[in-house]
Amino acid sequence: MTITGPETDTTEDRRAQQRKIVNRLRRANGQLNAVIAAIESGAECQDVIIQLAAVSKALDRAGFTIVSSAMRDCITDPDSQPMTPDKLEKLFLTLA
Repeated sequence: MTITGPETDTTEDRRAQQRKIVNRLRRANGQLNAVIAAIESGAECQDVIIQLAAVSKALDRAGFTIVSSAMRDCITDPDSQPMTPDKLEKLFLTLA
C-alpha cells in the first residue's frame, strides 16, 4: 500500500507518513496485547475497557489517516488511482 499526500509531498514525506501509520499500528498492537494479558490475568473490567478503548481509537486514527491520504490523492491527481468518489465514501464509511 502506498500512502501519499498532496502534490507537494516528496518521496521522503510519503515515507514519513507511512512510518507514522505503521508506528501507530504497532502501538495499537502492543495495546491489544496488553488487553489480552489483562483479561487473562483477571484484571478489573474498567481497566480492560479503558485499554480496549485506547486500542480502538488508535486503529480508527490509523484508518482515517489512510483514507484521508487516498482522498488527497484523488483531489490532487484524479488519474493516479481508479478510486471513484463513491468508492472513497464507502471506504470512509467502513471505518464508522
